[in-house]
Amino acid sequence: MTISRTKKLAGVVAAASIALALAGCGSAPETDPTEGGEAASDFKACMVSDEGGFNDKSFNQLGLAGLEAAADELGFEIATTESASASDYAANLDNLAAEGCNLIVSVGFLLSAPTVEAALANPDINYAIIDDWADNDFDGETDAPNIKPLVFDTAQAAFLGGYAAASFSETGKVGTFGGAKIPPVTIFMDGYQRGVEYYNEQNGTDVQVVGWDVETQEGQFTDEFAANDKAKQVAQGIIDQDVDVLLPVGGPIYQSAAEAIRDSGGGIALLGVDADVFETDPTVADLLLLSILKGMDVAVQEAATEAAEGEFDVTPFIGTLENDGVGISSFHDFESLVDPALADELEEIRQGIIDGSIDASSPSSP
Repeated sequence: MTISRTKKLAGVVAAASIALALAGCGSAPETDPTEGGEAASDFKACMVSDEGGFNDKSFNQLGLAGLEAAADELGFEIATTESASASDYAANLDNLAAEGCNLIVSVGFLLSAPTVEAALANPDINYAIIDDWADNDFDGETDAPNIKPLVFDTAQAAFLGGYAAASFSETGKVGTFGGAKIPPVTIFMDGYQRGVEYYNEQNGTDVQVVGWDVETQEGQFTDEFAANDKAKQVAQGIIDQDVDVLLPVGGPIYQSAAEAIRDSGGGIALLGVDADVFETDPTVADLLLLSILKGMDVAVQEAATEAAEGEFDVTPFIGTLENDGVGISSFHDFESLVDPALADELEEIRQGIIDGSIDASSPSSP
């Protein structure tokens, strides 16, 4: 780069300030009787969040967007319930069943056991679960015949994110941390590190990953999915190790990471996960190199549409780069800051992952 990235980052912040001042934040409704579309008036689809809540600008919010899209198209009613903690999951699922829901979608791996219990107790209700196989006895089969798993090989997309992070880094250190040490989180961290390692192999560099070790499966976690002081402290501890690109994996914990970045004086790029966080949360748009995308909205919309039309299929949805179930966003405001050759390199790597010539697998890959 001919201009120092610190100066160019300052330009990005200045350019984004007007957009940020105009941006607003919305919250998801608890119930949404939807009008429009052909009649599916006797059908009701419901969703229970994990503890991140539906206004997390990421994981839960994206799942709800898929449900709302199906409802808008077909004209059926939806209902949602938010979980404040894991202790709410079972009761929330029971309450939705009692409300007459025909389809209940659980958002997240942590709801696996209560979702299986609810599905077995309500065999006439269709269930779908994001980020889990609902296979709690690990026998290779879903534990209830009326659950559709919605799973994603996000290691493939995170590999691209890791490669981009390594290319962008000037300190030679990039970081990551997670909300909890569970497969849907660590799969991002695995792919991220493998992408960094691939960058090093291809370019003769030695960019290091702080916060995660794919070989030992050990790293930094907040042990909850909340934007709070603990998440900010974990982020700050990683930033203090001379990291200049940071990937938080766990819904709203990215907001705490953004606070830590700003308190550190900037010059550090942020990666989003699940949704394109540049679009869902303009308050951090000036920090975002890119987002690693998980098509939960597409998967939920497909499952809800099938159920509403009487064609529910419990065959798992598996999102990959090949079917666009996972991917990466554009660089948005960082387009002028990255190596001009990077986009072509990432497309070549993407094709290599799809055809199997590049290994982007994780121990948590579906």
